[in-house]
Amino acid sequence: MAEQPDIETMRIVAPDAGELERAAEAALRPKKLSEFVGQRVVRGQLQLVLDAARMRASTPDHVLLAGPPGLGKTTLAMIIAAEMGTSLRLTSGPAIQHAGDLAAILSGLQEGDILFIDEIHRLARTAEEMLYLAMEDFRVDVVVGKGPGATSIPLTLPPFTVVGATTRSGLLPAPLRDRFGFTAHLEFYETEELQSVVTRSATLLGSPTISVVTRSATLLGSPIDARAAHEIASRSRGTPRIANRLLRRVVDYAQVHGDGTLTLDAARGALELFEVDPSGLDRLDRAVLEAVCRRFAGGPVGLTTLSVTIGEEAETVETVAEPYLVREGFLVRTNRGRMATPKAWGHLGLNPPMPDGSLFD
Repeated sequence: MAEQPDIETMRIVAPDAGELERAAEAALRPKKLSEFVGQRVVRGQLQLVLDAARMRASTPDHVLLAGPPGLGKTTLAMIIAAEMGTSLRLTSGPAIQHAGDLAAILSGLQEGDILFIDEIHRLARTAEEMLYLAMEDFRVDVVVGKGPGATSIPLTLPPFTVVGATTRSGLLPAPLRDRFGFTAHLEFYETEELQSVVTRSATLLGSPTISVVTRSATLLGSPIDARAAHEIASRSRGTPRIANRLLRRVVDYAQVHGDGTLTLDAARGALELFEVDPSGLDRLDRAVLEAVCRRFAGGPVGLTTLSVTIGEEAETVETVAEPYLVREGFLVRTNRGRMATPKAWGHLGLNPPMPDGSLFD
């Protein structure tokens, strides 16, 4: 009896979630300045800087991008590299703890490369001082050895451009800030701009399909109703990153509870499920307002006391919830602590406290 050939079985491996997330994130980022939505003034200024550099056949001036998280600083750095036809090297301030770390990165740069340093205000002091010289004279001095026998070896660098990003420009030392030829301050987006972001992203974001052979992600377009796009945009806190994140959850909701079409009902259902209210406030924001209004009669209340009351770290309250609540007029910061505004009381369906301090609905 002839021996039966072995039957090969093919095991299909589920796609890595991180790969899909990175593929989706990359697909949503615009590749050119003309595709970048919002920040009209910054786009015009940056376009001039890049066009002038191309006409001179030189590298652009060093660029500093300042503004709150999620407004597109990393995307703009990628666009600068793409527009100039050069390579992009990405790192971050906290990752560069020693001058040697920075020297290793700088020595690997090619002429015209873009070096993107995120959270540049968190650079170590020794690395920061080395960066001064590298940005100004395109050289670094590498110290070999210790003590009296230490030797300084000058290392010449090819011309390159530093693109720094910071969420706290006030923490940048003046010598570092002054070495940037162009500083851009990114502002929060208007609802109409975010609606354009959501509409664009919806054509790119959808059900990921994985090829078993190539394991590459293809993003299928999802139609979106204009009212749904506006609903998502109006709850996105003026931030494209949040708008894209909420859009993904609406896509999930529409696929699970509907036919995949992004309707107004799907948008409202998803946002309600994930506790994002019509003003863009989430669970943490409402917890802060509830504590200030109900537990402390509108304040003032200190940050530490407030954070203990709601069970969150003080830094989380100060950096995540408070900026939006203050910007939207729900809270005010005083010397004695945080206080609720009439808008906060109204949002919670409460009236301000009575003269005796009691509350009534």
